Amino acid sequence: MTDIDNTIQDIGFILVPGFALMCFASAVEPLRAVNLLAGRELYRVHIYSPDGEMVRSSSGALVPAQPLPARGERLHSVFVVAGGHPSGWHWPNIYASLRAFERDGARIGGISGGPYLLAAAGLLGAHRFTIHWEHAPALIEEFPDLKPEQARYIFDRNRLTCGGGVAPLDMMHALIAARFGPAFATRVSDWYLHTQVGSAAEPQRASLAERHGLHHPALLAALEKMEATIEQPLDRDAMARFAGVTPRHLDRLFAGHLNSTFTLEYRRLRLEHARKLLQQSALSVSEIGFACGFASPGHFARRYREHFGVTPRNGRKAH
Repeated sequence: MTDIDNTIQDIGFILVPGFALMCFASAVEPLRAVNLLAGRELYRVHIYSPDGEMVRSSSGALVPAQPLPARGERLHSVFVVAGGHPSGWHWPNIYASLRAFERDGARIGGISGGPYLLAAAGLLGAHRFTIHWEHAPALIEEFPDLKPEQARYIFDRNRLTCGGGVAPLDMMHALIAARFGPAFATRVSDWYLHTQVGSAAEPQRASLAERHGLHHPALLAALEKMEATIEQPLDRDAMARFAGVTPRHLDRLFAGHLNSTFTLEYRRLRLEHARKLLQQSALSVSEIGFACGFASPGHFARRYREHFGVTPRNGRKAH
């Protein structure tokens, strides 16, 4: 490896209880591999938790951690790793620590649900960013002025955000390549059999065609439009015009390919979205009903109970 940078970079990871172990490992292990393959310490990792105690991952594994860092430690970059549900992510001490490090010039990052905490700390305004697709609806409802992008990872000046899962492997490959060159980054990725490195702009999820096993362009167009119009659903005629087919042909497409109807599939999507918001956001049941296109709280409650067997309020309590 060409000696282009022999300085030690101190990288911090703030683990929120319930974080996904895969996200953390995918981010921290490439840094360990750099040190191993270079034969010297080039990255020094610091692990923190909100209370300075061992922090439990979503799988139950415990990771030793230090108290949240104070100003003056001069970390090069700090990443927040969060998983679970945003309704439980109220950590004022993390927000204060992130803002302090931002003032000290550190790069601030979020992995999986971590960008939600960056938003809560007021650190994402005027920046492009991404977040795990599962948490995007809750973030949009809580911070309507912010618009996450569905990318694997995004670098925008001193903000580094990543969708989580195995995407941190791709993000770290890009960071290592920027510092040491693509050849050395490839050696690190090969160490983990990570031979198909994803680009930043690649999607987080399989396409609609892959998820539904469909290839009919008009039906795919309708399904994509349905996902994009949860709050203000289109009627059958308007959706048929959008898809470029007649209403009767649209009915045949839903019956033949999905064994369903336009109305039932649209309602299912809206109710699934509502369940995510009930689990992940602090919005009231009425607010969630309106956000999912239901005309009244009573109508929302009836449809939710028909679909899931419980009322929205009881579903939230059970979760």
